[in-house]
Amino acid sequence: MEWVVLGVVVLVILYLVMAYNRLVALRQTTHQAWADVDVQLKQRHDLVPNLVETVKGYAGHERQTLEQVVAARNAAVAANGPAEAGAAEAALSGALGRIFALAESYPDLKAATNFLELQRDLSDLENKIAAARRFFNNAVSEFNAAIEQVPAVFFAGALGFRARPFFEVGAEERKAVEAAPKVSF
Repeated sequence: MEWVVLGVVVLVILYLVMAYNRLVALRQTTHQAWADVDVQLKQRHDLVPNLVETVKGYAGHERQTLEQVVAARNAAVAANGPAEAGAAEAALSGALGRIFALAESYPDLKAATNFLELQRDLSDLENKIAAARRFFNNAVSEFNAAIEQVPAVFFAGALGFRARPFFEVGAEERKAVEAAPKVSF
């Protein structure tokens, strides 16, 4: 009888250790996924000053738009964590959208090789950021679900495992994604 009780206790301990190790692995995956997002965002932030300088050469009198882009970029660089970064990146996306709209008014800028290359690089980075964001949000979803499941729910909070926030799409980006494309002939 003692061996049965001892065996059950050992099995319960092993199960708890495995559950704890799974939580640690999932937490590390969320950290790594955020680092991937952060790398892509930094590349985007590094590209913005070049874009602003290029636009200045053609549309320097559009000072307010350029200052908004610089301010949005600085806020995005200073953001900490997914929640702050999501809001800051949404503002930066909106500001960058205004620069590209501005380019429509300046045919020389729109045709400039440097501007087109920067626009292409930024578009490529946006795709990479979207992929990294999806991976991060998936990792966060798995982690958050794991800390809410039995048996982890009984000890996760006490051991410092807290739900992580998702990297949300900003309101401006959401409107742009949800808006139906306009086609005119």
